[in-house]
Amino acid sequence: MNNAIFLFDVPENEPILDYAPGSKEREEIKAELKRIGNEQIEIPLIIGGKEIRTGKMGKVVMPHNHSKVLATYHQATEKEVQMAIDAAMNAKAAWDSVSWLERSSIMLRAAELMSKKYRNLIVATTMLGQDKSVYQAEIDAACETIDYLRYNIYFASQIYNEQPKSDFGQYNRMEYRALEGFVFTVTPFNFTAIASNLNMAVALMGNTTVWKPATTSLLSSYYLMKIFKEAGLPDGIINFVPGSGSLIGNAVLKHKDLGGIHFTGSNATFNSLWKGVADNLTNYVSYPKLVGETGGKDFIFVHNSANPLEVATAIVRGAFEYQGQKCSAASRSYIPKSMWNEVKKHLQEQVAQIKVGDVEDFSNFMNAVIDEKSFDNIMSYIDFAKKSDECEIITGGTGDKSVGYFVQPTIIHTTNPDFKTMKEEIFGPVMTIYVYEDDKYQETLKLCDKTSPYALTGSIFSNDKYAMVQACKILKYSAGNFYINDKPSGAMVGLQPFGGSRGSGTNDKAGGSLNLIRWINPRTIKETFIPATDFRYPYMQE
Repeated sequence: MNNAIFLFDVPENEPILDYAPGSKEREEIKAELKRIGNEQIEIPLIIGGKEIRTGKMGKVVMPHNHSKVLATYHQATEKEVQMAIDAAMNAKAAWDSVSWLERSSIMLRAAELMSKKYRNLIVATTMLGQDKSVYQAEIDAACETIDYLRYNIYFASQIYNEQPKSDFGQYNRMEYRALEGFVFTVTPFNFTAIASNLNMAVALMGNTTVWKPATTSLLSSYYLMKIFKEAGLPDGIINFVPGSGSLIGNAVLKHKDLGGIHFTGSNATFNSLWKGVADNLTNYVSYPKLVGETGGKDFIFVHNSANPLEVATAIVRGAFEYQGQKCSAASRSYIPKSMWNEVKKHLQEQVAQIKVGDVEDFSNFMNAVIDEKSFDNIMSYIDFAKKSDECEIITGGTGDKSVGYFVQPTIIHTTNPDFKTMKEEIFGPVMTIYVYEDDKYQETLKLCDKTSPYALTGSIFSNDKYAMVQACKILKYSAGNFYINDKPSGAMVGLQPFGGSRGSGTNDKAGGSLNLIRWINPRTIKETFIPATDFRYPYMQE
């Protein structure tokens, strides 16, 4: 028996490969992209460690070439959802009782497999299936996924080692149990790292999951599942169930053993799940824990002391990296009138240099949006702006879905701070800018705070310390992740724990200890060495 009390050291973040011309990693990823692009695989469900084929089929295509099928996949019916719940519940007791150190070793092995053996696979499948550039796929599918696995162990060690004080005559301790029931994990298309973490963070703390992956990220999600199994994750701990979200969700929400939901996706879907839980509260063994990261309408606010070139660069990177399909992507900006002409000039110059196209052409800064539904939604906002007399489009404004779902980087200048594209989440490469009078800095900060229902990320550009402090105060609840003189995206695990509130979610901070705490059900134990033998207290004596 290992009686050591083990504390993990703070990990180092996984080094980012740059894929420079002539580098070994560039040659290797090019070869992997060619290999994956030339094959078509069949993706089954994986329930209790077994591959399940339902015969109810769907397709996974390349967003930049939607005639190219990467995979076919089997979809769950209600029967398979029940099988997945049963598998999760059957595996739970053994998994919860095993030492957390043994669970940690599986996470560490999975991180090592992704860092060394499967890095090219997970990066390439993310590039082709989710249309990320090689750099965006590297920082997500490789580095962030690995960082979550390693950092979570460090955070768990801190949680498990926190114990209450014991007084004379008693022994107090805290037992960190898993939740009572299974966890329903619903993962998005835009981050492979989130697909991994929503399951593995929960599993690290002794829980089991029923996993509904996004259909548009099934290729990388399927390979994640295979890597978890190779790392030694026992059967039934994570159950991989592609299919209709409403079908799977309805079956899960009605089950008495639902212990929690770990979610990243749209605000509307999370609201629907929350309402479903509320409707079934009397059925559950325990109140389910609901953890969700949803939408964003993330801002860049500029003070007139800022550097115009720095502001323009932050807008271009913040709004157009990964086609604006990050929850943290900048989509509205507030620019002082005295700086606008110079900022506008830099924006137009930089956007003119952006190439949009195939992920396999590394000179492209932007690629395709995820699917036709997303393309049509983004273009509807652009078309709305074109018809409005309250704005002008200063870059982009066009799209083409004939071969792939390509939208050009679009910047809208509006005279109305409540214009539709200033308030609503678009989830595409569209930035809307409102120009304000310099002497209305404080007034416009308050406007920024109230314009959107979301509060995920935001940034302030200022070289005036007093103005920056003022912005921090007024925008206190406007963003769960707030940036000073930087774009409002690119949070790193362990450095900037991520999450927002208001309409953006429960702000449980993935990449920190706060998220892991949600997946435990603590029990306080008090042991008294010499119990009382007389019910009377001293104050009762004459």
